[in-house]
Amino acid sequence: MATIDIEQTRTQARALLDSRIESVTALVKTRQRITDLKKQLADAEREDKRAYVRATKDGWSPEELKKLGLESGAAARRRKTTNRAAGENAAAATEDENHSEQ
Repeated sequence: MATIDIEQTRTQARALLDSRIESVTALVKTRQRITDLKKQLADAEREDKRAYVRATKDGWSPEELKKLGLESGAAARRRKTTNRAAGENAAAATEDENHSEQ
């Protein structure tokens, strides 16, 4: 039976763990970036809402702003969410049909 070198085995084990630690560190950094970007988006959306309200208080009507391509951010998000949800439901139904045919 071959002799096992404890130090060499520990070194190899550490190298394996180090590569695993690097990948989880990259994952944590990416998740933190996502969290930071979501916060920035939420801040920007709040500022957009305030700016829209200021514009309407300055005399711009919602119809005029819409003609300029500046409809209320909340209305635009609702419509996009509704369209996305409808698309996802259709995709899920198609996937279900494909699975039942097999």
